[in-house]
Amino acid sequence: MSWYALLIGAVAAERLAEMVVAERHRTVSRARGGVEFGAGHYPVMVALHAGLLAGCLAEPVALHRPFVAALGWPMLAIVVAAQALRWWCIRTLDYRWNTRVIVIPGDARITGGPYRFMSHPNYLAVIVEGCALPLVHSAYITALVFSVLNASLLRTRLNTETAALANLT
Repeated sequence: MSWYALLIGAVAAERLAEMVVAERHRTVSRARGGVEFGAGHYPVMVALHAGLLAGCLAEPVALHRPFVAALGWPMLAIVVAAQALRWWCIRTLDYRWNTRVIVIPGDARITGGPYRFMSHPNYLAVIVEGCALPLVHSAYITALVFSVLNASLLRTRLNTETAALANLT
């Protein structure tokens, strides 16, 4: 379990790094006239993701979940792949990437990198990681609860982002 706690700690540290990058990008976007959409759901998203990490730690301890190698190792590989996809999205969008929905009027929509293949690849990374990370240590209740709550949040988020992106030329 200690190695799993280290993994969750590493993911938490990665999230903090994302927040630093997002804040830097937010500053750049605002300086270029960026407008934020859907700020009301942002605290819910932060709480949900913090809850995911807490559940990943709490469920295996509280419910004595074992590490099942046949499940855990493939899920770990999927978590790593989701992280790679997320950072590919961040690098592709550059200052346009953010944990918030900020659109700079007049900017062209990005169609390179993973955005060649789908409109919202970062959300795919979130969905995959939200399911796989808890399953690394058999925390299937956390995986299920996060997935259900995240589906509802993503519906709101996608509607907000789609409307915001419609403002791009």
